[in-house]
Amino acid sequence: MRGGLPAGRGERRAGARRADGVGASAILGRRPRARGVPLSTESAPFAGTLLGDTIGAIRPRDAGAERAARERLDRMTKPVGSLGVLEDVAAQLAGIAGQCPAPLPEPATVAVFAGDHGVHAQGVTPWPQEVTAQMVANFLAGGAVVNAFAAGLGARVVVVDVGVAAPLDPVPSLIDRKVRRGTADLAVGPAMTVDEARQALEAGIEVATTLAADSGCLITGDMGIANTTASAALVCAFTGATPAMATGRGTGIDDPTLARKIEVVSRAVARVPSRPTTPEAALAVLAELGGLEHAGLAGFVLGAAAARVPVLLDGAIAGSAALVAAALCPTVLDYALAGHTSVEPGHAVALDSLGLRPLLGLNLRLGEGTGALLALPLVTSAARALRDVATFDSAGVTEKS
Repeated sequence: MRGGLPAGRGERRAGARRADGVGASAILGRRPRARGVPLSTESAPFAGTLLGDTIGAIRPRDAGAERAARERLDRMTKPVGSLGVLEDVAAQLAGIAGQCPAPLPEPATVAVFAGDHGVHAQGVTPWPQEVTAQMVANFLAGGAVVNAFAAGLGARVVVVDVGVAAPLDPVPSLIDRKVRRGTADLAVGPAMTVDEARQALEAGIEVATTLAADSGCLITGDMGIANTTASAALVCAFTGATPAMATGRGTGIDDPTLARKIEVVSRAVARVPSRPTTPEAALAVLAELGGLEHAGLAGFVLGAAAARVPVLLDGAIAGSAALVAAALCPTVLDYALAGHTSVEPGHAVALDSLGLRPLLGLNLRLGEGTGALLALPLVTSAARALRDVATFDSAGVTEKS
C-alpha cells in the first residue's frame, strides 16, 4: 500500500504491449496519415493490461434513465427548457448513474496530478522547476487556492505524484505513483517511453477507481511547471491545430518567451506525422509529447468512466488529457463535464474538438482544479433540481394551455 491506494504502478502485466525503453517515435512513424482523419477504435486494445481492461469496462450512459430525466424536466414546475444547459447536465448525470433522479454529485474529490517537465530546459517559463515540489507541499498544507475553494464546498483534495523531480515526504493526502522524476525534454525527443506513459495512465486509473468508491464526483487538478507547453503540443497533435493557435502564455510569459515556446511546440509536433487514428497510436503520441500528469489525468478520466462516476474537467491541462482519453476510448466523454474554459487558447480548441460545452468562462489560468471546483455548485444544482423540484401534477399547478 502507498498513500492509501493499492500497489502495482510499475508491475509488469501479462500481455504488456511495449517494453521499457521503447520510444514513441518508432511507433508513430508506422502509420502516416493526413491530419483531420477521424479517430477510430479497435477491438480489445492493450489486452491483458489494466488500461485495456478499463477501456473494455466503459459503457455508454443509460439512455432510458436519461430519457426519464428529460421527461421529468419537462414536467417540472417551470417553462420547458428554462434551465438551459443545466437541464443537459441533469440528464447527463441521470444517464451516468443509470437512474432518475441521479444522486447528488457529492462528496467531491479533487485529485491534483503533479509532475515535472524536461522541456523546462528550453526556457519556456521563468518559473524555476523546484516550484512544482514547493506547490505540492503547499497543497498538502492546505494553503493553495484549490484548498480554499474545496473547503468552501466540502470537497476533498488529494495530490498524486506521478513525476515530480524532487523526492517528497510521505503524508496522508499524498498518493505516491511516481513513474519517473520528470519527463525528458520533448523539444529534442520523446518525453517518455510508451511503457512509462501506460504506467502513468494506469496510475490515474487506480486513483480514480479507489476514490470513486466514496465520491459522487471526481475533479481533475494539476501541477507542473512548464506543463502548458506539453498541453499545447498534445492539442496540436490530436486536433490538427497549429502551434500558434494552441500555445498560450501559461503563467504570464512575455512575448520573447512566448515565441520561443511556440517554436519548441512546433519542433515537437513536427515529429508526429499525423493525428492518431488508433488507441495504440494515441498512446505513442502521449509518450512523445505529453507530461506524466497529462497521462495520469487521462487515466483518471478513464477510471471515472469505468466506475460510472461523473468527472469534472478543469482547464488546459485537463482538456489536453481528455483528448488523449477520448482517443483511447471515445465513450469516455459520456462521463465528462467541462467546468470552464481558460484563457489558454489550446483549451478552447480542445473543448471544441471534444464537443464539450464549458459551464463557466472566467478568464482563469491557474489550474489546480480551481475552475472545475467553481463549476461544481452548478452541477450539484442541476442534480438537486431534478430530484427536488415538483412536477405540475404533484404540485397541483395548472400548466399553460
